[in-house]
Formats: sequence, C-alpha cells, structure tokens
Amino acid sequence: MGNQTFECDWVQILNITKDSAVLFRTDSSVVIGSGHVMRCLTLADELRESCGEIGFICRELPGNLIEYIERRGFRVFRLPLRRANVPWQADAEGTGEIILRNRLNPDWLVVDHYALDKQWESAMRPLAQRIMVIDDLVDRGHDCDLLLDQNYYRQQETRYAGLVPGTARQLLGPKYALLRREFKAARRDLRRRDGFIRRILIFYGGSDPTNETAKALKAVKRLNRPGIAVDVVVGVINPNRERIREICSGMINTNFYCQVENMAELMAEADLALGAGGAATWERCYLGLPSLVTIVAENQRETVEALAEDGVVCNLGWHRDVIVDQLVESIKALLEDPDSVREMTRRGLALFEG
Repeated sequence: MGNQTFECDWVQILNITKDSAVLFRTDSSVVIGSGHVMRCLTLADELRESCGEIGFICRELPGNLIEYIERRGFRVFRLPLRRANVPWQADAEGTGEIILRNRLNPDWLVVDHYALDKQWESAMRPLAQRIMVIDDLVDRGHDCDLLLDQNYYRQQETRYAGLVPGTARQLLGPKYALLRREFKAARRDLRRRDGFIRRILIFYGGSDPTNETAKALKAVKRLNRPGIAVDVVVGVINPNRERIREICSGMINTNFYCQVENMAELMAEADLALGAGGAATWERCYLGLPSLVTIVAENQRETVEALAEDGVVCNLGWHRDVIVDQLVESIKALLEDPDSVREMTRRGLALFEG
C-alpha cells in the first residue's frame, strides 16, 4: 500500500496511567449532529484499557446520544435541557457542579464543543489538571494544554497563532484524526482498489438535517445501474430514517443500515462514497475510498475545497446548490474514468503516511 501509515498513540500523548481520570464535555443533537460525540467516543475507546476512569458530561438536547454513550460502557453525567441557548457561564457552572458533586478530579478535561471557548476553559482550570480541546473552526481562543484539529488546511502550522497559549501542544492535520480501531484494522487488510465502481456507499452523517441521503437515492435510482450495489447508512438521530428505509426497500440491490458498528467494513467494500464533509471524510480517506462530497455546513467548506484542489475528493459544492442531475452526471463521469478513481484512492491514503 506504499509508505508506512502514521500511528497516533493517544495513551502516550496524554500520558495515561491506570490512575488517570478523563472527562469529556461534548454534545449531540439533531442540529449539532453526532460527529463531536463520535470522535470523543473514539478517543475514549483508545484510552479505556489504560485509564482508571472515563466519563462524559452531555446536555439533554433533542436527538442526543446519551443512551448510546452509556451502551458503549461509559458513565454520562447529564446537564438539563434549556429553552434558550445556554451562556458559557451557566454551562461552566453546571459542569463544575457535576465535577465537584461527584468528586471527579479529572487529569484531562477534553472539550469538543463549538459553543465553548477560552472563557469556559479558564473557569474549568481549578477543576482539571489539564485541558484538551478538539476544534476545527479557528474562530475563537482557547485556554488549553493540548489542541487537536484533524482537518486539512493550507498554512496549517500557523492557523491557531494567537488563539492558544504558547505552551499548548498543537496536533494538526489528518494524521492525528480520531479513527476507531476497526478502521486501522481495515486499512491493514485493505484490498487494492482497481478504480471500477461496483458498490456505492451513501452516508451523510448521523443526523443529515438537510436530507442529502434522499437526494443521493434519487440520483442512484435515476442512474439505473441495477448491477451496482448500494449501501445506505443513517444515524439513529436522523429524523428521516424511516422514510429512507422505505425508499431503500423499493430499490433493487440496495441495503439500509441504521447506526452501524461496522462502518469500516462498509467503506472498505465500497468503490465510491456519496457523503458530507464532516468527520467521516477522514474515515473515507484513511481507507482510500473515493468520494463525491457535499458541503452541508459552513465549517466544512475550507477543508473540502482544499482536499478537492489536491485531487483527494470531488467537491459537489454547497448542499442547496447540489441537484440530483449533478449527482447523476458526477457518478457517470467516475464510472467512465477508473484512472481518476484510482488516483483519488492513492491521494487519500497518502494523507496518513509518514
């Protein structure tokens, strides 16, 4: 498969021991999506065997994944639902109360939340030994000891200049992406992709609030290639999941999945993905899966455009501008150009080498 894959050892990076306690502050909802929680769960799984205690603090937002986190074996401390947006002071107060009441004393407080910044983090300083921030917006300051931004940008090394303390360690770029062990195993056993498209994977994130999945299904139906197998994945918080299930049941050679645990297997088997520009981007690239990508949130734009410029993905553009005919023509173009498909595979895999 070429050069050696870079391996990120989070136990070593965070200096985790059996006496360590790690606490995550993150949320999920129909609006926020599931990406923040899923990447925190990935880190929690990496630390589980070496760490003494791991917990999550999550707000009870509509479409949250609290019960899912608990089913994965982690304790969740709940912040109550508020009618309006919660100011950082109230969030810090609620989080602090949970830490003190339960005597948690975390060695690491890991924050993955776009609504929280250095003011919240500074308020948490007396309650945690160290603070790790997972971010990719570069739109606010952070008071942290470690910052992770796994996205792909131009001038990456200077992006957070002036936004984090000079003493903070910065881990920047896809090679630090939080990827579950199943993906690492799948990459080791990855088949050689020949550029021909026999199987398509459709996945637009856990919630897919703009329902890009239905648009993609219309495109596949209009494509009228019954010999191509189609796997469709939605999250449990997708508000349109039952309708999508119905559509899939009426289509030939099409499989429907909800909240899967074998995403790496599905990506490894696929020859082309239709998806959004969120966290799954790195999973697809890691397995060399060529993608037609729709930008569904403004914070995805810069990364998707940079990846497209470097030939890693095909950028379809902003979701409101992407129409079914465009999807059909884009799929057709790749069906007729296996060399370009193979090149996307090569460039995606290369992001994680060295």
